[in-house]
Amino acid sequence: MALQTATDFFKNLPPKQCTNCGNEIDEMHDCYTHQCEKCDTEVK
Repeated sequence: MALQTATDFFKNLPPKQCTNCGNEIDEMHDCYTHQCEKCDTEVK
């Protein structure tokens, strides 16, 4: 089995999903955000 390059690894990651509503997060896959902008700004 051949090793993947780091670039290929990040290209093949599935889209991130919001942990609150499940919508796809339109950001880089390796970001630290776990909620979409809408859920992150909702008043709690």
